[in-house]
Amino acid sequence: MPLYEMMFIARQDLAPQQVDELTAEYTKIFTENGGKIVKTDNWGLRTLAYRINKNRKGHYVLLNLDTPAPALIEVERKMRLNEDILRYMSVRVEEFLDPSKTKDKFEEKEAA
Repeated sequence: MPLYEMMFIARQDLAPQQVDELTAEYTKIFTENGGKIVKTDNWGLRTLAYRINKNRKGHYVLLNLDTPAPALIEVERKMRLNEDILRYMSVRVEEFLDPSKTKDKFEEKEAA
């Protein structure tokens, strides 16, 4: 199955528990359609670069997925309909990056 990274931003006035419920709802759809959640990373409440729908902050959540495309399309459809989601983005990747390895490569390039 193809690998995807999906990030979504939820409204600032949601409680962290509500963001966790949204994440659980979307991960349930992936697993029901034969996908697998490799990693879920909740970045918490962060300031946006610009205002989106009168919101200055948002809850960021990153999902690493190993899922078929129809499941991803269904989740994106549900995100479009959900007013609590400000933005979302899904990107197909060849492999998931390990942040520690990426940091080491960056430091090697800086030293050279």
